[in-house]
Amino acid sequence: MARGSVHASSRTRREEQTRLLFAEFAMAGPSERHRIAIELVELNLPLCDALAARYRGRGVDLDDLVQVARAGLWVAIHRFRPADAPSFLSFAVPTITGELKRYFRDQCWVVRPPRRLQDLRALTSRARDDLEQATGRSVSTREIADHLGIDQRHIAECIIAGAGFRPPSLDAPVGDSATLGSYISDDQDIAARVTDHLALHWALAGLTLREQKVIVWRYQDECTQTEIGDRLGLSQMQVSRILHHILDNTRRLLNAARMPASR
Repeated sequence: MARGSVHASSRTRREEQTRLLFAEFAMAGPSERHRIAIELVELNLPLCDALAARYRGRGVDLDDLVQVARAGLWVAIHRFRPADAPSFLSFAVPTITGELKRYFRDQCWVVRPPRRLQDLRALTSRARDDLEQATGRSVSTREIADHLGIDQRHIAECIIAGAGFRPPSLDAPVGDSATLGSYISDDQDIAARVTDHLALHWALAGLTLREQKVIVWRYQDECTQTEIGDRLGLSQMQVSRILHHILDNTRRLLNAARMPASR
């Protein structure tokens, strides 16, 4: 008998046994239902292993994924209603897959990005695998973006955010004696930086609403002076004067804040 026929026959027997066990499960009392549920878990463990293996190589140990999949199987067994689905398999697969995706989304990110970036990361990963398998080479960000029909900037943002999934430890060894953290230096006085930050916040709080908008557009949104002028109905030269006025006043306030109080 061909290998595929053996697997198909085994799957058919498992599905039939599952159907019969659920018929007993529906009629059984609490203690008996628990025993049958355990039998159903043991019978469908191959399904958990197969679904967990789909997520192999994504930064999480396979053993952890198998445990999540088995927990999802237990949930599926207790939620399944034979009258509402054509088979237990058709109900269990999306339930277990949902548990695996939720685990990645809620438990695996050290620095959790927005949901849209998490979802895009999964799409990007699959697209890269498909393209590299088809072309036999590494593919560029642009090729992935074209394949998915997504702006290349979003793909780049997703790749950068992916560093938050499993960032390297600062205690990770580098060379014979150094660690990654030993290469990160900061000679600045942290207390002084906090003081400067608070003083700057105090100085900017005194700006008018229009001046605050100009600062945000120029230094946060990185708009040009001409673009800011178009938004305000002003010339580029007028915007330049506003910026100089804001910076001069802010510098004066900060210098005054740093002067020691007179006795």
